Amino acid sequence: MPEPEATGTQRDAAGPGTRPGSPSAKSIAVWVLVGLVGAVGWGVLALSRGEEISAAWLLAAALGSYAIGYRFYSRFIAHRVLKVDKTRATPAERLDNGVDFHPTDRRVLFGHHFAAVAGAGPLVGPVLAAQMGYLPGTIWIVAGVIFAGAVQDMVTLFFSTRRDGRSLGQMARDEIGPVGGAAALLAVFAIMIILLAVLALVIVNALAHSPWGVFSIGMTIPIALFMGFYLRVLRPGRVTEVSLIGVALLLLAIVAGGWVAESSLADTFTLEKETLVIWMIAYGFLASVLPVWMLLAPRDYLSTFMKVGTIALLALGVFIAMPTLKMPAVTDFASRGDGPVFAGSMFPFVFITIACGALSGFHALVSSGTTPKMIQKETQVRMIGYGAMLTESFVAVMAVITACILEPGLYFAINSPGGVIGTTVESASQAVTNFGFAISPEALAQAAKDVEETSLLSRTGGAPTFALGMSEIFASVIGGGSMKAFWYHFAIMFEALFILTTVDAGTRVGRFMLQDTLGNVHKSFKDVSWKPGVWLASAVVVGGWGYFLWVGVKDPLGGINQLFPLFGIANQLLAAVALAVCTTLLVKSGRLKWAWVTAVPLAWDATVTLTASYQKIFSEDVRVGFFAQRDKYQAGIDADKVLPPAKTMDEMHTVVTNATVDGVLCALFALLIVIVLADAARTCFKAISNPESAKLAEVPWTESKIIAPAGLVPTAEEKAELAAAGLDSGGGRVKEPVA
Repeated sequence: MPEPEATGTQRDAAGPGTRPGSPSAKSIAVWVLVGLVGAVGWGVLALSRGEEISAAWLLAAALGSYAIGYRFYSRFIAHRVLKVDKTRATPAERLDNGVDFHPTDRRVLFGHHFAAVAGAGPLVGPVLAAQMGYLPGTIWIVAGVIFAGAVQDMVTLFFSTRRDGRSLGQMARDEIGPVGGAAALLAVFAIMIILLAVLALVIVNALAHSPWGVFSIGMTIPIALFMGFYLRVLRPGRVTEVSLIGVALLLLAIVAGGWVAESSLADTFTLEKETLVIWMIAYGFLASVLPVWMLLAPRDYLSTFMKVGTIALLALGVFIAMPTLKMPAVTDFASRGDGPVFAGSMFPFVFITIACGALSGFHALVSSGTTPKMIQKETQVRMIGYGAMLTESFVAVMAVITACILEPGLYFAINSPGGVIGTTVESASQAVTNFGFAISPEALAQAAKDVEETSLLSRTGGAPTFALGMSEIFASVIGGGSMKAFWYHFAIMFEALFILTTVDAGTRVGRFMLQDTLGNVHKSFKDVSWKPGVWLASAVVVGGWGYFLWVGVKDPLGGINQLFPLFGIANQLLAAVALAVCTTLLVKSGRLKWAWVTAVPLAWDATVTLTASYQKIFSEDVRVGFFAQRDKYQAGIDADKVLPPAKTMDEMHTVVTNATVDGVLCALFALLIVIVLADAARTCFKAISNPESAKLAEVPWTESKIIAPAGLVPTAEEKAELAAAGLDSGGGRVKEPVA
């Protein structure tokens, strides 16, 4: 049967489930109002001159922009650029094996996808970038996600879905060519190992010596297994039912974590970092090899309730409490580049530091990993790809708010390393005052006492700052100062749950990627159901990120401080690969006039990341350059002198080794990306010059027998179609196509 793509495209031209014709006056009025809300929010932020303004204006600017971007720009891309076809069967439908390929309810899949992509980045990066002020980061988070990050996620998901869920690296090899493809495969896999190690390191740091967190996070695993069997065996299709049960069990696990922390079981669940590393590796392996319906999808779906629910309540708290932004719109560190939180100028490092909240290459791995193997309909790529990324960006905006409603002096005391501010509240107060932000020793001590911590000094990494800001907002709405400690520790646990779901999904994606690559050598590996290949590839992936995780735990300079800059650069370079592949595919598939949709963000991303890479490799500033740092500590070793914060000569050697590895990896990543970009440009030029020579690896059209809504809520037309097929709002397979 020939592919009726034109028919499907024409039918969907006005958007799935919509009626063609002019928009109603009511619709126009609503969207004009939404636009005005966003415009006023941006106007207030831009025109403030030193005075404190309400954080609610920042929220208004972001939410108005997101709504306009999703309603108009994502719709334009889905139906004009990509031409999604609801009559075309997805790989989940055609290759359903109940393990990796499995048509999944769009609500569950949205939860899985969001949970998988929303890791440490939107919580940590924006908090660190607040050093530059609230305005630079906010502008990049909102503009970046609308025109770059969400576009990358949706377009990558679309093209992978049309290629049987192929990984990003394999798509690069198939579509760009053997040279650029080989460079992309190597770069993508190596970068992913670093990304997973950093994400896991944030979890280890958050859960170490925390029986409450370890117990509550650990309980999400058996709860998810129960949900998986409930949906698969006990009550198939009862998504709402199992959701209510899962949320109730999750809340019980959170409360029970507090009981455990106060009981005789506390010692059992109080784990050292090294022990947590071993458990993380074991969990990553199991999550990668078990069927997606059993653990991965229900656990991510369960986590999404807590993630989205907590962030939504936090946003509501901002509108109720109306906290003011105490951090300046732009600080002096933005121009000087000598900030204590991270060194480097606003360009390019504020963009590198924020990473996941605006544009994340890691998302492309999920969009070409688990999600395209589970999506029911092509028309759902807009909601899942673009929509989930907007949701993550909103998390990043909330992270900016939590950091910037704190007194700047407290923010810098928390996020500056001990070598800069010392170890006492007196030394920290003096150091922060020298930055230009005064805070008394008594205020620093009281802030720690309020959340029942011995000290908040040098709690770097972003997570404690986010937790403190969250506790300020929630306590002002519920419970007052007496509840600050509870909300602080709740937030710490929330962050750990947020991040762990990215590690398990990322490990599985890494397994797919490695199997795709090894399949070029041995065809059996391309079969994702071949057990020896599954086990071997999973072991290699967890072994790779497990090594860097162990090194990070042992690093005397602080693993997160050493690995996060490399994480940011690697993540953005990975985005360059994804955008290059998407641009190439748009050109090769005859969509040259729309190639700017991915080419423009690609040009910006490549400029930013390659500039940052150059500075991290060649800068002589020991706070910026990896090799400059290596030379400093090597000189100390040669002089038989131990330099702080290292305490022994062994730790000095560890610093030298880690700085060298980081520098070499940074250079390698940059070189590989340049090769990919050059080969992609060659392929595009060839396709433009000789369109007949362009060959696509897209699988042939197959008619879909699944009916399912495109969005979270079915439209009237979709409801009628589902009813005619005898299906509920979740959709499903029908024996005969419904006219």
